[in-house]
Amino acid sequence: MPEQPYEKDGAVAGTGMGGTMDLATGEAETLEQHPSAASGGRAPGGPEDTGPAGKPRSLSSDAWRDLRRNPVFIISGLIILFLVVISLWPSAIASGSPLKCDLAKAQGGSQPGHPFGYDGQGCDVYTRTVYGARTSVTVGVCATLGVAILGSVLGALAGFFGGTWDSILSRITDVFFAIPVVLGGLVLLSVVTSSTVWPVIGFMVLLGWPQLSRIARGSVITAKQNDYVQAARALGASNSRLMLRHIAPNAVAPVIVVATIALGTYIALEATLSYLGVGLKPPSVSWGIDISAASPYIRNAPHALLWPSGALAITVLAFIMLGDAVRDALDPKLR
Repeated sequence: MPEQPYEKDGAVAGTGMGGTMDLATGEAETLEQHPSAASGGRAPGGPEDTGPAGKPRSLSSDAWRDLRRNPVFIISGLIILFLVVISLWPSAIASGSPLKCDLAKAQGGSQPGHPFGYDGQGCDVYTRTVYGARTSVTVGVCATLGVAILGSVLGALAGFFGGTWDSILSRITDVFFAIPVVLGGLVLLSVVTSSTVWPVIGFMVLLGWPQLSRIARGSVITAKQNDYVQAARALGASNSRLMLRHIAPNAVAPVIVVATIALGTYIALEATLSYLGVGLKPPSVSWGIDISAASPYIRNAPHALLWPSGALAITVLAFIMLGDAVRDALDPKLR
């Protein structure tokens, strides 16, 4: 059947069940602008679906309204905001250098100006804990962005077009899922001599994109079967318009949730690889490096292990709590 031009004067769109339905001009515009009405949501323009200016509420505005009332989101957001601030300006709360050490003070306890004491090399634990936040936040954010972009694009294309491309991508993701993450890091990063964060970030993106790809693929397959997408296709919308205007906004929520939770996982993975000696390497400052260095002195100087471990645990917990709050806000079943 030849493709009809994209006109809003009227159309006959498939319902996805083999039948047809007549769409008037106003109904077609409603399906295009408010897809939630086609999927059983509240009718747009109703008293419960309008904002302060009388405009229909979107999923993002409803989610933001719920997040502002969620104490879990507020607490985790404040912790993450604090971590971001000290990552950008660590000297604001730590005046010393994380690389300045004095062996005469090795394993020393708390002193004025040095509340966390000293580690086995005589380095200030407080300063190294503060500067370690920069490494963890940088690795977590960059790895999450790389995984989300690469996985979302590949998964969305596979779910939208299907066919051979979908089959090839599915087999590739199966191969990557079979690789243990820690074992893969020990093998791939053991040959890297760089002390920067980029090899670690690249490794996380390489092994992390299949998970986001499958989630994006499933979301796109579900979204493209909705009536508003079929209506837009019948009106002559191009593939790019269908993807960007109709499918992507309604398929991105699961990707955002998983990426937010995965951010904390990537921070923990970087600390694990650094602890094993294949992640970041000195003179880089990392919580994983400090935990590894303090492990032999856990009996004589437990404070050197306690503070970086506590900072790591709080950071990972904050991002996981943030992901849980975002998931609850974006899940339509909880509304």
